[in-house]
Amino acid sequence: MTLNVVFEIIVGRMVLMTMIARVADALPLAASIQEDEQAGRSLMDYQAQAKQLFRKISTDPQPPGRCSLESGPYIFHYIIERGVCYLILCDKSFSKRLAFQYLDDLQTEFSLQYGGRVETVSRPYSFIEFDTYIQKARKSYMDSRARKNLNNINTELQDVHRIMVQNIDDVLQRGETLSALDMKASNLSSVSQKYKKDSSYLNLRSSYAKIAAIIIVVIVFLLFIKFWW
Repeated sequence: MTLNVVFEIIVGRMVLMTMIARVADALPLAASIQEDEQAGRSLMDYQAQAKQLFRKISTDPQPPGRCSLESGPYIFHYIIERGVCYLILCDKSFSKRLAFQYLDDLQTEFSLQYGGRVETVSRPYSFIEFDTYIQKARKSYMDSRARKNLNNINTELQDVHRIMVQNIDDVLQRGETLSALDMKASNLSSVSQKYKKDSSYLNLRSSYAKIAAIIIVVIVFLLFIKFWW
């Protein structure tokens, strides 16, 4: 399999749907849905789920700023910045780091173009022309930038490592708040950090014990030479 084919498999279906909404009232501001013969029939269901999620976020007093929610064979990733929620739907197999980097790119450009007007609009999809940039950004990830991103896939992206992935039905249908989900992620992160510190401490103690044992052996050997030779 050639490298270009790999890029198309990994990145080509990177984002099936992009939606941007105002957090305060879940008003959709912009959207872009990729034409896909296989997924096209079911994307309406995922679009409905996305709108439900926006409403859930708007009623949550402290929604997490970054979150991932599984839905069937796909996964929603979203970020919240300056009162706007940026959400994408992509394959589960796609790198979480690249997904959030893509969202960060969209957020930066959208804020530059429309940041001052977000609070004033009342009509749904008032910034639908932003689809042009969404398509351009997606294409750039499929081309030269994708190669750079794939080469840096192991680099750290802020907060991505602590984002908990949960099924979207648990949040939308069972009534769990997103802030509770974020609290679980924070607790897991704290436990992980504590475990890491404890492990480092134990490793350090083990190293000191090994060094001490070597020193004792050397001293005994030197004493043996001194008194028996």
